[in-house]
Amino acid sequence: MDRETRLKRLSFRAWHRGTKEADLLIGGFFDTYSKSWTIEQIDWFETLLGEEDVEIMAWAIGTMPVPEQYQGPMMDALHKLDYIPVAR
Repeated sequence: MDRETRLKRLSFRAWHRGTKEADLLIGGFFDTYSKSWTIEQIDWFETLLGEEDVEIMAWAIGTMPVPEQYQGPMMDALHKLDYIPVAR
């Protein structure tokens, strides 16, 4: 599958998680960072999307330890939470 098709599918998955909170966290992260991702980073994100939303959210806000396979720069960016769109 080519990069653009893969990113479109991941965008849909990132923004249709089942709860508004997960959509904003995961979808906002995707929208902010995905344009510059390498294939390895796309692979990382695709694997992350296979995890439960409550776990991803807990890792992002620091209430659960991050599994070793997800530790690194991508998780560091997810921790920042500055990509979540906030209505004003």
